[in-house]
Amino acid sequence: MIGPIADGPVDVHAHWLPAELFGLPPGAPYGPLRDSGGGLHLGEVPLSIPTRAMSDVPAILADTAAAGLGVRVLSAPPFAFPVAGPAAEYVDAFNTALAEVVASAGGALAGLGLVSLDDDAAATEQLKRLAAQPGIAGVAIPPLLGGESLDRGVLRHVLGESARLGLSVLVHPMQLPRPEWREHYLANLLGNPVETATAVGALLLGGVLDQLPDLRICFVHGGGCTPGVLGRWDHGWRTRADVRRDSSRPPGEAVRALWFDTVTHDPELLRLLTTRVGEHAVVCGSDHPFDMAQPDPVGFATAAGLDVATLTANARAFLGAGS
Repeated sequence: MIGPIADGPVDVHAHWLPAELFGLPPGAPYGPLRDSGGGLHLGEVPLSIPTRAMSDVPAILADTAAAGLGVRVLSAPPFAFPVAGPAAEYVDAFNTALAEVVASAGGALAGLGLVSLDDDAAATEQLKRLAAQPGIAGVAIPPLLGGESLDRGVLRHVLGESARLGLSVLVHPMQLPRPEWREHYLANLLGNPVETATAVGALLLGGVLDQLPDLRICFVHGGGCTPGVLGRWDHGWRTRADVRRDSSRPPGEAVRALWFDTVTHDPELLRLLTTRVGEHAVVCGSDHPFDMAQPDPVGFATAAGLDVATLTANARAFLGAGS
């Protein structure tokens, strides 16, 4: 239940994790998080950000104001997604802490909670609790899980329940390791865009939007590879029966029912995204506080031809916050 939020531009893509949950969910592949001399490390890997930027709410609020934002929507960093099995206690602890932080921010913060990814019934109960929490707009989830994506398994269940309960869904990649991406940060630079495009393709070609017309779902990082491959997907849909088997519309048409954030790092790519999905479907994002973040999210978006009023209205529509 998102409720009232502050006026001004809305950043739908920012991360927060309280220090008491730096241990991460059981079985987390990278963790735990730890502070080293004021800098945040994931296991032994330095994240190149101050620890307080991830966990300190006053610091986040100060950065929000300095960036010219009215509202920042907080979600867990992707390495806190409970992808390795039962983690209900961790999920509940995060969601409780998030609700408390949002409630104390006077509308300057909103939240997207976590959900268990190993148990449909547990996920449903957690989503019901999120839907009843003031200031919580929905849930953040990974694009892939156990070899499946958004058109099947527990991720598909979460989408169905979120649509039923009026919750927004933010899809954030996990930076999954692959041996050919072990060097030069390619697991992020290539892996994240590919993960996200895989999820968009599964959603569109899997007919999920036909089944869930009320679903509010946003993909970060400008949809990853999606803007550059939509034409290929459309060609495949028109020419191959197996591609169009489960969907009623070509991807280039259906994609206009989704939302995408502005974190593309390239004004020309942001312009392409806007052309392909429609100005109504683009929302401001920052990826705060990571080193891959867009430090001036509003300025970057407006320099690429988007206007603040449209971006703000789009974000409120995605969040279910009204005008």
